[in-house]
Amino acid sequence: MSEIARTADVAASDADLLDQTASAVRAAGSALRERFGEVVRYQSREELTRALAVNDDAALDILRPRLTRLRPDARWVEEELDGGALPPGEWWVVDPAEGNINHLHALPDWAVTATLVRENQPVLTAVHLPLTGETYTALTGAGAHLDGRPLHVSRTAELGLSIVATSQARPEEDEKVVRRVGSSITAMLFDALVVRTSVPATLHLVNVAAGRIDAFWQFAGARVDLLPGALLVTEAGGRISDAEGRHWTPQSESLLAAAPGVHAEAVATLSR
Repeated sequence: MSEIARTADVAASDADLLDQTASAVRAAGSALRERFGEVVRYQSREELTRALAVNDDAALDILRPRLTRLRPDARWVEEELDGGALPPGEWWVVDPAEGNINHLHALPDWAVTATLVRENQPVLTAVHLPLTGETYTALTGAGAHLDGRPLHVSRTAELGLSIVATSQARPEEDEKVVRRVGSSITAMLFDALVVRTSVPATLHLVNVAAGRIDAFWQFAGARVDLLPGALLVTEAGGRISDAEGRHWTPQSESLLAAAPGVHAEAVATLSR
């Protein structure tokens, strides 16, 4: 078999794999949607942790067997808050309840995500929003889509006309990171049109990919909340870097995802 034929065969295989991954996240999303509606009360960090775990387990009970059948040799990233490079091979990077805290508070901003990483590069991703029924997908080299419709980042060319967004990477963040987040929001309030601040990161990133907002940045972060959206934005024609404009990897200390027309201005604002 020629190299071109082998490449086409892998692409076809990955496209089929993406379809089945999207089906898996939709099934897990249905289970979480059935649990959604009432605010879950908790009086301690321990009670909160248990409530979060119940949602995670409900989705993982569906995702893990389905995705394992698709790629039996792929390993799983078990810790949601981990970052950095992965060992060689294939890995499932899954967030069974992205924005889990919102789900517990009866807020609509949550999703189910699954991303296949091969040799430290995201190959495909599926992000499902159970309350809207939307499924965002991306396959390396094949574009980003919303329910089959191609996605494109915005054509905005001026930060002063832009809606931008940021997110809190995790609770109890390091003081240096917290202060950097605060100063970056202040800087963007001067330079951008509107600044949105909420969790989770993935929902901002799908909006960048869809052209609804023009830039998203975050300091710190983990693979599970950045890899899906980073692939979607890249495949939708956006720019991905760290906040200083350097090449981004999961080991970077920040992420900036932006429409090409405002990326340089966003870097300048965040670098002040």
